[in-house]
Amino acid sequence: MNLYNELCSIARDENVLRDEPMSAHTTFRIGGPADYLVMPENTEEIRQITELCEARKVPHYVIGNGSNLLVGDRGYRGVIIQVQKNMNNIRIEGTRIRAQAGALLAKTASAACQAGLSGMEFASGIPGTLGGAIRMNAGAYGGEMKQILRSASVLTSEGDVAELSVEEMKLGYRTSIIAKMDYVVLEAVLDLREGKTEEIRAKMEKLKEKRVSKQPLEYGSAGSTFKRPEGYFAGKLIEDAGLRGFRIGNAQVSEKHCGFVINLGGASAAEVVELMAEVVRRVEENSGVRLEPEVKKIGEF
Repeated sequence: MNLYNELCSIARDENVLRDEPMSAHTTFRIGGPADYLVMPENTEEIRQITELCEARKVPHYVIGNGSNLLVGDRGYRGVIIQVQKNMNNIRIEGTRIRAQAGALLAKTASAACQAGLSGMEFASGIPGTLGGAIRMNAGAYGGEMKQILRSASVLTSEGDVAELSVEEMKLGYRTSIIAKMDYVVLEAVLDLREGKTEEIRAKMEKLKEKRVSKQPLEYGSAGSTFKRPEGYFAGKLIEDAGLRGFRIGNAQVSEKHCGFVINLGGASAAEVVELMAEVVRRVEENSGVRLEPEVKKIGEF
């Protein structure tokens, strides 16, 4: 069988897409076609797809909502495994939430709010999935995933399912053992606390207003483009280098928030890469600080 038929034999035909434009699967709204995009429905399908790719020596990459991702203009030669559409169940268990890796943070935070559970308000506006958020210990407004995470079920590179405690995940600033070992998050348990739905909703609305007023949400982006250098703020360093509004083609340093590189419409991955490189160069020239990208690049540029 060819690879397409083999993938369809693992996942249902409707869950296997050929020559799928990645611009439709990233918040940057940029990216050429992936040879195959597969949307598994369970752990066993992820395991079998991964094993197939490794046996065939086919490159493969797991994504969630594509919120921290820049895919090359020439696309991705191989298989993209999207853990979102079919693995996004959310269950309330007392003061805990058990959710699959593909559950969007916004929906998980909303479910927590409706159940009168507090602690996840900070994540309500982060545009990623639970799995991606755990992998990079996502955070905002003083909160981060390690504060509310109890445990996670992961698929190891050996194909085994392991249960990791929050301590075992070694969550740090935008990193974890999951990222370092290239594990795939399958499901997680969040520890929250009882609260009043009205107060939780009010806090979420307040953070939303702050986000809308300070972040360029109307444009495609991957969120914060660069990691926060110790002792500095990336956006301030970029602004101090005179780069507010700086653009190459349709890629631009946001005028609203210099920490964001945005897609004005029709920007190419090449333009984003060139812009990011120029930002890194000028910031280092101006301040002596070398910025590190937070955005992950995959595919052919």
